[in-house]
Amino acid sequence: MQLYDSLGPNPRATRMFLDEKGIKIPRKDVDLLAAENRKPPYTDRNPGGQLPALELDSGKCIGETVAIWEYLEEKHPTPALIGTTAEERAETRQWQRRVELQITEHLYNAFRFSEGLPLFKDRMRVLPEAAPGMKAIVQDKLKWLDKLLEGKQYIAGDRFTVADIILYCALDFGGSVKQPLDPALKNLTAWFKRVDSRPSAKSSLHPASAQTGMKG
Repeated sequence: MQLYDSLGPNPRATRMFLDEKGIKIPRKDVDLLAAENRKPPYTDRNPGGQLPALELDSGKCIGETVAIWEYLEEKHPTPALIGTTAEERAETRQWQRRVELQITEHLYNAFRFSEGLPLFKDRMRVLPEAAPGMKAIVQDKLKWLDKLLEGKQYIAGDRFTVADIILYCALDFGGSVKQPLDPALKNLTAWFKRVDSRPSAKSSLHPASAQTGMKG
């Protein structure tokens, strides 16, 4: 197997997942800033052009972050980051979807349409007029989640899961691109510090983070 890796919150989340699992996979760095992921030969393997991607020994390529994690968890079930039972897996996937659809996708698009506009304007359709509204939605949904975290260690309760990894990497990235976490959100702030203290939070940072100022 080979992992196609790069700077960015989703590649970082996958590195964090791998570190939490103790899985070692050879990595090939793809230059995201130079749009190497948007043209052949990369798009021959992963036509979606996203990063990361996992190339299997068979030559097949998995190009969606959570699909990569699902595959690896089936191959390496412990420690479980999705779940050990049907109920745990359903709960994790429920929170994963809530975090992605209500928070992280808005955060990433708000960046692409504003601070990241010079990087993305020639790669995709961008909507600069939508960025302020998306940033506001992110803050609204973080307030919603803050209340739900009352009395909980992690998003799914006492279990550290992929939902925590997804949100942590998004919020850490957001804080570096003018979308900071409001310190008034006490439960979320405590949760963020809890996740930030895990060794995988530091080891997963891409070397280019220091150079670019973007935590990915």
